[in-house]
Formats: sequence, structure tokens, C-alpha cells
Amino acid sequence: MPPTDMDWQPGGDSAGAAQRPALCVSIHDVAPATWDECSRLAQAMREVAPLPLTWLVVPAYQRAGGDPARMEAGLRQALAQGDELALHGYTHLDTAARGPGLSERFLRGSYSHEGEFAALPADEAARRIQRGLDWFAERGWPVHGFVPPAWLMGEGAWQALRAFDFDYTTSFLRFHLLGAGSTGPARDGGAVLSPSLVYAARNRSGRLASPLLADALMLALARRPLIRLSLHPPDVRHPRLLRHAQATLERLLATHTAMTKAAFAHRLTSTAPNSLHRASDAHPSRHSTRDQPGAVPRAC
Repeated sequence: MPPTDMDWQPGGDSAGAAQRPALCVSIHDVAPATWDECSRLAQAMREVAPLPLTWLVVPAYQRAGGDPARMEAGLRQALAQGDELALHGYTHLDTAARGPGLSERFLRGSYSHEGEFAALPADEAARRIQRGLDWFAERGWPVHGFVPPAWLMGEGAWQALRAFDFDYTTSFLRFHLLGAGSTGPARDGGAVLSPSLVYAARNRSGRLASPLLADALMLALARRPLIRLSLHPPDVRHPRLLRHAQATLERLLATHTAMTKAAFAHRLTSTAPNSLHRASDAHPSRHSTRDQPGAVPRAC
């Protein structure tokens, strides 16, 4: 099961008192086929301010096309300027059999057909995560976070995720801390309530309603420790959505500190004095499984 919510907010100790809430801006579905749109999203955000971004990369994206070498050159440049790369599934396509339940039919049908980890058994979820990490390792790129496509992750995927030394994952509603070396308020794992500001660009009603919902969420989350702005390749095709994202970013930067998701996870684990090093700092081979190769730990 996912970790439970934490009550921690900035200002809980003398160090946190000086901290402003965090803003994490992420670009989803990064792949050769989407690279032009993803890079345009990044450029649009940096027209507002030179902020760090988290790029959610899909190693074997379901749609062919694009130039892998061009994407990889762009991601190397992003890393060099302080951005973060996170693993965003392996193919970004839901191929598992669907159950009869109404909730599952809605989430994996009406909501998204791309919830790759929504219903995978633990062994298959672990296999795909490992293949994704191998892809990153071949390029010498660090990975601190895993974000499932469409933010959908079933019990099998949650179980598999515990076998890897990720610092965090995210759902639509929450930022989940995973690091085994965590200390302070988050030492036993936990989650920060942070519904993502996101645009429904694929249909007209979504394009009209989602900016209004984003505005409402921004107000509701103003005093929370984290606000997430999540951008997807189709957003860049609609100037109204792009202008809204830029205006939202400008407003949030007046009150929030922009950082990568990995940096926010580190903030959560560093609020107690004399904290231990994170697992990612202590173990060079940070994504080997904690038990035998291929083993999946018991569900939490």
C-alpha cells in the first residue's frame, strides 16, 4: 500500500521556518517522438524564469518516431544545468487485462489508456522498472524518482517499487517519500498531499475547465509545503493553455521556491538535525534490489 499522509509543513523547526513552500514543475512523457513538444514546453517555462525542471522519461515509449540522439543530447544538457530526470514507466501503455469493476473500467478506460502500471503483477512491474533503470544506467544518468504513467499504480506495482532504492514516487494527489535512509518527520515513509495542477488538453471541455481547476487548486494549496505543475506534450499545441501555465508559474514563483522533485524529497528527509545520509548517497549501486536479484518484497 502507499505510505500514509504526513502532517509536516514548512516552519516545523528552526531550519524549516525560513523555507518557502516548494514548487515542482515537471514535463511528462519525454521520448524521441515527443521531444520537440517537450523541449518547447521547457523553453516556454524558462521564458518566465530559469527554474530547475524534472523531466519524466519513458525509455521505450509506445509511439515510434523522433530522433533518439537528439533527445539524449537535450537531456544531457538538461542534467548539466541542474534539471532532474525521473523514470516514467517503460512503455507508457496499459496492456494488462481489465477487471469488471466500475472504478477500474473508469480509471483504465475513460480516464486513461496509458496507465502502464495500473494492473501489472509485482514481478512484471519489477521487470519493467529494472529495464527502465538499465536504460538510464547505460547512459550514466542518475535516477532518484519513479512516476507511473497517468499516475496509476496498482498493488503489484507498489509492491515491486519497494525493491528499488528510489527516493520518491508521485500519484495524482500526493508526493510519496520512499527513501530507506529517510529521517526526521518522514523517516517511516509518508506522503504530502499535493494534487497536481494539470491540463486536459485532448478535448475541448477539458481545455476549458482544467485552467479553472488549476486556479482553484493553486489557491487551496497556497499554504501547503508543495505545489506541482505537471505539463504534457499536447499542452504546447494550445496557446491558451501555454499562456495560462506561464502566468501560473509567474504567480507561484512569487511565493514558492522552484526545485526538482528529488530536491523536495531531500528537503523532507533533511528537516531533523544530524540526519543520516540518504540511501542514494550511501550506496553507489542505488537501484539493485535489496534482496536477491528479481526478488519482490512483501507489500507494505
